[in-house]
Amino acid sequence: MAFPCIVSLRHMEERHFIIYDLEATCWRGRAPKHVEVIEIGAVKVNESLEIIDEFCAFIKPKLHPKISPFCTELTSITQRDVDGAPPFDEAVEDFEDWMAPNAVRTVLMSWGEFDKRQLLNDGKLHDVDMPWLRYHACLQHHYSKWKGSKNQIGLKSALEFEGLSYSGTQHRAIEDARNMARLFQVIAKPMNLLH
Repeated sequence: MAFPCIVSLRHMEERHFIIYDLEATCWRGRAPKHVEVIEIGAVKVNESLEIIDEFCAFIKPKLHPKISPFCTELTSITQRDVDGAPPFDEAVEDFEDWMAPNAVRTVLMSWGEFDKRQLLNDGKLHDVDMPWLRYHACLQHHYSKWKGSKNQIGLKSALEFEGLSYSGTQHRAIEDARNMARLFQVIAKPMNLLH
């Protein structure tokens, strides 16, 4: 009987922070029970806090393949963007290949818990296992706690607190990931996030 190869993170010297964001199907008013990921955007940051790569992929939704006008208005993601896109399982495989979690110590970071939860939900829908999600941190939670806030601080407000302004189109996964990465470059050392 063959046993799967398990890679220990302890033996990997290099570490990458994968700062990512998702966009999902959405509707004005009452939404269907299950929303689906339609965009993954991510920025790879090394331990020297240098941005070394980016990843962006649209995803074709399975349950509700038509993008609502509200969703396009909010995210600027169009029907054409998702019609030619791969399904979730293929996009996540590309994302995993880009991260290389078996070669480099990889820590995923998102702003809020939605992103991790949504990846897990879509993983169940598409029967996709994502063991690399175990190494996940909610940057919003840590930042809000560090600032002494009882409430979760929004990304735009956090940027402003640190003397930065939001750059790009809001509610686009790659733009949100880029802005989170810029914030991470400023707060990682004072918050002691590199250890």
